[in-house]
Amino acid sequence: MKIKKVLVCDTIHSKGIELLKNEEDIEVFDASSYPKDELLDILEDYDIAITRSSTPVNQAFLERAKNLKAIVRAGVGVDNVDIEGCSKKGIIVMNVPTANTIAAVEMTMAHLLACARSFPNANNDLKLDRVWKREKWYGIELYEKKLGIIGFGNIGSRVGVRAKAFGMDVVAYDPYIDPKKAIDLDIKYTENFDDILACDFITIHTPKNKETIDMISYDEIKKMKDGVRLVNCARGGLYNEDALYDNIKSGKIAYAGIDVFVKEPAINNKLLDLENISVTPHLGANTYESQEKIATQAAGQAISAARGSSYPNALNLPIDESKMPTFVKPYLELVQKMGSLTAQVSKAPIRTLKIVAEGEISKYLDSLMTFALVGSLGESMGEQINYVNAEFVAKEKGIKTVTETFKGDSVFKNRIDIYLSTNKGTVDISGTAFGDDIQRIVKFDGFSLDVEPKGKMIIFKNTDVPGVIGEIGTILAKNGINIADFRLGRNNKSQALAVILVDNSVTKDVINELSKLEACIDVSYVIL
Repeated sequence: MKIKKVLVCDTIHSKGIELLKNEEDIEVFDASSYPKDELLDILEDYDIAITRSSTPVNQAFLERAKNLKAIVRAGVGVDNVDIEGCSKKGIIVMNVPTANTIAAVEMTMAHLLACARSFPNANNDLKLDRVWKREKWYGIELYEKKLGIIGFGNIGSRVGVRAKAFGMDVVAYDPYIDPKKAIDLDIKYTENFDDILACDFITIHTPKNKETIDMISYDEIKKMKDGVRLVNCARGGLYNEDALYDNIKSGKIAYAGIDVFVKEPAINNKLLDLENISVTPHLGANTYESQEKIATQAAGQAISAARGSSYPNALNLPIDESKMPTFVKPYLELVQKMGSLTAQVSKAPIRTLKIVAEGEISKYLDSLMTFALVGSLGESMGEQINYVNAEFVAKEKGIKTVTETFKGDSVFKNRIDIYLSTNKGTVDISGTAFGDDIQRIVKFDGFSLDVEPKGKMIIFKNTDVPGVIGEIGTILAKNGINIADFRLGRNNKSQALAVILVDNSVTKDVINELSKLEACIDVSYVIL
């Protein structure tokens, strides 16, 4: 078992460190307390780095990171990461985009309510100045007001659902989503940005890029209603701060709720001088729950990257995921895991790799094949295989690649099947994804299942006779191996297939012991 080394450059929640320490093939070092110049001195020894915003991943960092294969940015923003520089050195950059979703959604709702009722001002009047003036603080209700949401991804869509619960009339604008995402939530979708500008409240939830910087400025505000109320809990600079200041001061904007600024810390920002604005110091992700999620997800990504099984939320792949619908991304990760799983079970040189896809995902067969090749070839080639060279390596090795579209009628909206053939035979596997991040294996070697492709798993095929589950449990218990999940499938040939997710590493001796059970047809140990 080859040990991979993970360096934690900045402080993350202890649960993330604990997760890394529990993996027997991972060696972790917490260098979050190191001065940044001393951090550079130890970088060369590590395969994976976990950073936050306080470690600049710049030229000096990359020059020292001679063995680094991947960087996990524990958070959403990657402003401190030289992605182009990482790409030139073959370092994959990942972020953790969804861990703080609920925290950011609830922060947005807090600012929406503050915009409607001026709670911060009333609080200061009473608490700091000891003034009791109820008549000074008349607000408006959210009920039956129109809310315009710019950007309808993980955060924007959840804001929409909560706003609907307040009785608001919600309009969504996002040219990069399928309109059905909004319509299915009983939310109006518009392609006309002026429909957003006509709303009573407006909130923005987009990434910060050339297209979205100053997305709301003087011209856009001029088209808005007098007395409009604006919220930004996404990124500083999406609203032009000069335009915001002038129009809040004039009263065109009745109130604003701002959590993010162009330059932070924003202790001298002129917006702070205005009365009709509620401000917070970039607290969108500042909940105990989100910090734990960020740490554990970052640790999980580091483990997957160290093993080469997948690179969740990779930002610098040769395939431009930004131009793909959001539903495609989990399938790319899923198909790589499926390729890795079939290769680990086959344990033989690959002759043919075939992918069959049904549904909308079938439009992306070429990309799916690239990821499947990285997963399947990674078992034998390790770090030598990547997304750039996968197809060339496959041709060089004489591996035949086949892609097909399934046009039949099944219960799945989208599904991927992989058939991996070697001189020992063919292993087949089917998978699907639900929502943005729920991946499932639904069939393996002809057996219907429902398994999350993650972690350590024993795949045990046997004759379908009584007592097998008990025998497996006894052997694992005797060897101190805890069962996390047990999924069972059966076929019409009096055979059964168990996929057993375990918390502990499984040795060859344990696999040999399982293989000697009378009912055993085949047993494999897989790590994803």
